[in-house]
Amino acid sequence: MNANRVILLLGALLALSGCERPPVVAVQHGYRGTGMVEIYNPRLLAQQASINEVPASQPAASQDGPRASQIFKNVKVLGDQSVGEFTRTMAAMTQWVAPQQGCTYCHNPQNFADDSIYTKVVARRMLEMTRHVNADWKSHVGTTGVTCYTCHRGNNIPAATWFAAVPQNPHSMVGNRAGQNAPAMSVGYASLPNDPFSLFLAGSENIRVAGTTALQSGNRQSIKQAEATYGLMMHMSRSLGVNCTYCHNTESFANWSLSTPQRVTAWYGIRMARDLNDAYLTPLTSTFPAMRLGPTGDVAKANCATCHQGAFKPLYGQSMLKDYPALMGSPHPTAVAEPGAASAAPLAPAPAASATSLQAMAN
Repeated sequence: MNANRVILLLGALLALSGCERPPVVAVQHGYRGTGMVEIYNPRLLAQQASINEVPASQPAASQDGPRASQIFKNVKVLGDQSVGEFTRTMAAMTQWVAPQQGCTYCHNPQNFADDSIYTKVVARRMLEMTRHVNADWKSHVGTTGVTCYTCHRGNNIPAATWFAAVPQNPHSMVGNRAGQNAPAMSVGYASLPNDPFSLFLAGSENIRVAGTTALQSGNRQSIKQAEATYGLMMHMSRSLGVNCTYCHNTESFANWSLSTPQRVTAWYGIRMARDLNDAYLTPLTSTFPAMRLGPTGDVAKANCATCHQGAFKPLYGQSMLKDYPALMGSPHPTAVAEPGAASAAPLAPAPAASATSLQAMAN
């Protein structure tokens, strides 16, 4: 009997290991009875507080005087800034990305204009990417914007990035598992495909659970595609610290007219991640040394967790951009297919979360 009791006790503990110890906080943000509730664990929120603290801004600098490109050599991105603002931004970047190594993480101390250190070449491109996000992806980041700190948080490499999954051995006895049944943090330890990012955040596959037309009409949406979609949704939920109803209404997950405005923001966020991975990060593959590449030889790329890191808004919506105007950039509309469009078109402002505009967002 004692042995049986021990077994039952261990079984009960195992069953409860996936549950959260109360108290938890429920925040209703939709109609009653529709499951539109977010559940927050105060203990987990407290643990995240330090991760989302915003560092003090560098002292303000004069915008007057000569431009950086007139004084310093080989300035290709921030040359339009005053010398004071340029130096201030460089000091902030050091604090955000390489607080231990200092300026020499990117610069040759004997010649700051030298481009022989790969991190300098990468940093320049990341500056261009940051300005691009702030100028051209307001449909996702709004006026809050991003800085280097949004992703790096004092680390040389952002804490959350991804590499392409290692291809499965084609001669495996278990057949092609398509990345499934190998639980990983990327999909909340589910048995779903654990690399939905290559499909959706580097590739441009449709994010679909069910087709919108009959099979006879050319509907090619598959169960396999639905499983990859669920994998991406698990990642987004975990990355933002929210559940499905942050964007979706349980009455009909697919119906845009019932969805929350956050679903529109997320729609643009997915396309922003694709843009950044394909236009800025992947082209740097040959710039990085082998030690910085993934097991298949690709560079580390961005997903939702790279910026959000468990918060529904990065840094809980605190804006650092207002204190660093050099990172705002100038608008250059991104070519992105509008909802329902067959070809790429200049990026338009995010549509309002109305029944008409949301229903039109088919993909």
